[in-house]
Amino acid sequence: MRTICLCLALATTAAQGAQPPTTAPSTQPQSAQAVLDQMLQPRSATAHPLSATGSPRMDNTGGAGAVAPGAPLVRLKREGDYVVNRLGRLTRSEDGRQAQFSFEADGQGLQDPPVILLANLKLMLMEDAAKSSSRPLRFLITGILTEYQGRNYLLLEKVVVAPDVADPMK
Repeated sequence: MRTICLCLALATTAAQGAQPPTTAPSTQPQSAQAVLDQMLQPRSATAHPLSATGSPRMDNTGGAGAVAPGAPLVRLKREGDYVVNRLGRLTRSEDGRQAQFSFEADGQGLQDPPVILLANLKLMLMEDAAKSSSRPLRFLITGILTEYQGRNYLLLEKVVVAPDVADPMK
């Protein structure tokens, strides 16, 4: 058995040695000026950089896509904007597959549609806290927004369980 393994190893090494290395340059090195000239040549007509859309995009959960009748059409928040210390609840999408953050009333006619939460350890902590609690929890969150296909997504950076507010009527 040892002899067979040794023969296979020698045959593999010999076969690899017969092939030229693939990392060797196929031509002579170019001068710095030639490389610079090549980089400064105009691009072909078919190649062009991607550009952002100029018009503001609307959240597809607002307006006609909203659950509440007569809901306003809401613009998406810009990618890269921060959500800082916002109060709300952990909810699920209609199909139950995606975690969402539903903002508490902002005093401006509920202009903040729910955002989909991107999976990370902070979301896992939120889900664990919600599962272990006997009451619905409210969270104070901070994170960065992204945008994809007419929806805003949120990458959580800070999550705190909001304390219960004592009812002054009791």
